[in-house]
Amino acid sequence: MTTIELRYLPRDWQKICHENRRRWTVLCLARRSGKTELALMELLNGALRCTSKLGMFGYCCPNRNQAKLVAWSRAKQMVSELIATGRVEANESELFIKFNHNGAKLQMFGADRPDSLRGTRFNDIVLDEVAGMQQAFWYDVVRPALADLEGWALFIGTPGGTPDLFSKLYETAVRKSSQGDPDWYAGLWTVYESDSLSDSEIAAIRGDLNENTFAREFLCSFEAAGDAQLISVGDVIEAVGRTYKPADLAHSPRILAVDPARYGSDSSAIVKRQGLGILDPIVLKDVDQMGLAARVAFEINDWRPDAVFIDAGMGVGVIDRLRQLGHSVVEVPFGSKALKSSKFVNRRSEMWYLMREWLKSGGSIPDDLRLRRELATPTYSFDAQGRVKLEGKDDIKKRLPDAGSPDVADALCLTFAAPVAATHFVSHDAWPRPGIPREAVTSRSERSREWNPYSREERSKRFR
Repeated sequence: MTTIELRYLPRDWQKICHENRRRWTVLCLARRSGKTELALMELLNGALRCTSKLGMFGYCCPNRNQAKLVAWSRAKQMVSELIATGRVEANESELFIKFNHNGAKLQMFGADRPDSLRGTRFNDIVLDEVAGMQQAFWYDVVRPALADLEGWALFIGTPGGTPDLFSKLYETAVRKSSQGDPDWYAGLWTVYESDSLSDSEIAAIRGDLNENTFAREFLCSFEAAGDAQLISVGDVIEAVGRTYKPADLAHSPRILAVDPARYGSDSSAIVKRQGLGILDPIVLKDVDQMGLAARVAFEINDWRPDAVFIDAGMGVGVIDRLRQLGHSVVEVPFGSKALKSSKFVNRRSEMWYLMREWLKSGGSIPDDLRLRRELATPTYSFDAQGRVKLEGKDDIKKRLPDAGSPDVADALCLTFAAPVAATHFVSHDAWPRPGIPREAVTSRSERSREWNPYSREERSKRFR
């Protein structure tokens, strides 16, 4: 068989990627690094060497037009000599290259048209700009299509600034590879490591872009906030890394908040916060309002909070039942007028902003994957009056159909519904263990007040 030469000279980082490619390879690469070249060469090499019947190799972008713009012309150019000699056919309407010696195809696809891939059996596939794809596209469509031939997938892209499919896969690849799983590999190359742009051009780009955009697009930072992201992944990670001694929190008020489930896949969430720390969230699925009220009553009796806030939207039954049982609770309508109505569109936007400031001022959260993702998901905008408007739950689901409802994060934000004063404190040796006996509770001669975002010290801070 005649040797086919594609005249490809990989850079050092590309050589490392080729040598370390596994069945599931996730590469976080800076803009202009040459990731398309790398990915196409992996596919072309596979297609040229393919021995299976009707070999199929796919290159997929978030939409088909993007795949055509990014990869199609370059793929044709890479095999132009083979096309000229008739050894390869290029179909412009279907966007595929067919190798006549073995019948293998390299075809372009768009994730926005998942039905075009259903029923297809792939040898190998590349998913480019994965942050712009829905999780269901990978798990429900592409992954099953690789099963028959045990094919591989190469995921390439840059961080999107919010929890998404790419960040999830990269996190999985890092964890699995560190555990010695031979099927996974994670790689990250910044613009300074890819040897693709001159130092002067990098400096010029850095001067033209805002800090977060440059960090995401060229430094491959998953921690950099998206352009309209309220809470950055970096702030969430820092909050996870903080720990406090029980004595640091003992004199702060205890606040319990409840976000009852609305419908479908939503969950009811209970969050208990004391000062700068919170306990592990309680998440309940498939529980009715009476069942939820019973659980909240138990938590109130067990933990003895200084205030209880409950979302009034879907929690009317829970609120009424708890009051029948003699508990004092405060109903908080998310859509009601904000306490600072000149600054926030509604109460939910205001509470999320206060939660953001709490995280930045030293708040600590448990290493709970769901909570971490929910906190970093919502974006914000401004209305005609310049007030902050948080992205709604339904809008999040439209933007990220695979994202769950931010039930736990909404419960945490409810703990900021109003400033709360501590009416008692518990010995710090007992915090945060549940089941504190009544005799362990002692009165305070001087009340400790909850962190107040509207204090004189905080009043001068502006939303940024």
